[in-house]
Amino acid sequence: MDFMLGHEPQIRLAVFVGLLVAMMAWELAAPRRGLTPGRGRRWPANLGIVVVNTIVVRLAVPVLPVGVAHWAAGEGWGLLNQVTVPPPLAVIAALLALDLIIFAQHIVFHKVPALWRLHRMHHADTGFDVTTGVRFHPIEILLSIAIKAAAVVALGAPAAAVMIFEVVLSATSLFNHGNVRMPASLDGLLRLVVVTPDMHRVHHSSTRAETDSNFGFNLPWWDRIFGTYRAQPLGGHDAMEIGLPQFRDPGEQRLDKLLAQPFK
Repeated sequence: MDFMLGHEPQIRLAVFVGLLVAMMAWELAAPRRGLTPGRGRRWPANLGIVVVNTIVVRLAVPVLPVGVAHWAAGEGWGLLNQVTVPPPLAVIAALLALDLIIFAQHIVFHKVPALWRLHRMHHADTGFDVTTGVRFHPIEILLSIAIKAAAVVALGAPAAAVMIFEVVLSATSLFNHGNVRMPASLDGLLRLVVVTPDMHRVHHSSTRAETDSNFGFNLPWWDRIFGTYRAQPLGGHDAMEIGLPQFRDPGEQRLDKLLAQPFK
C-alpha cells in the first residue's frame, strides 16, 4: 500500500484513462440510447473541461485529500486518529463516511441556488455518455476538493482509504454515466452494490422531480435510506429527455459556454 500511495497520481491516471477507453468501446458496441447531439458536438467540450480542470487544480490546490490525510495523521487530528480501530475497519468506516458525505454534498448542490448554478453545467448536457461523467465546472471541482479535505481531517481518514475512495469515485462516475446496454437482470443485481448507468440516468432527466433523485455516485444505499431512490423514469429510458430546458441550444455545449453557464 505504501508503494501505491507513493504513486497515487499515476494510478489514478491509469485507472481513469483505462476505464474511459473501455467505456467508450462498450458504448460503441452496445449503446443504450441514441445520442442527440452526437459525439462530435459534445466530446470536444466535455473532454476539454477535463483539461481545464486539471490545470486549475494543479495551479490552485497545493495539497490534495490524500496529502491532507497524511498531515492529519501526523497531527493526530480527526475521529479515527483519536480511537484505537483495526486498520481494515478504519479504512471501511472512512470509505462509507466519505461516500455519505459526497452524497450529501450532491444534494446540497441541487438545493442551494448558488451551488446549483455551478452544478447545473453537469446536468445541461443534452446527451448522456461516459464524457458526461467528467463534465464538472472548475469552481465545483475546487469546492468539492475543499469539502473532501475538510471531511478527511474531521474523520481522520487513513490515507489508504482516501486514495481508494478517490480512485473509486472517478471510476464509478465514468461507469454510471455510460450510455451502455446491459440485461435488466444484471442491472438489478448490480444495483444492490453500485450505482448503475440506468439508475443514474434517471438523475439526468429534464423532469425536475427525476433530476432530484438518485444522488448516489458509488453506493446505491443512501438513496434508498433517505427516500431519494427512483427505480425508473416515468416515461421510460428511451423516451426520457436528457438535460435542462434552458440549455437545449447546441451552441450551449461549447467549452466557453460551459464555463460561463454559472454566471448567466
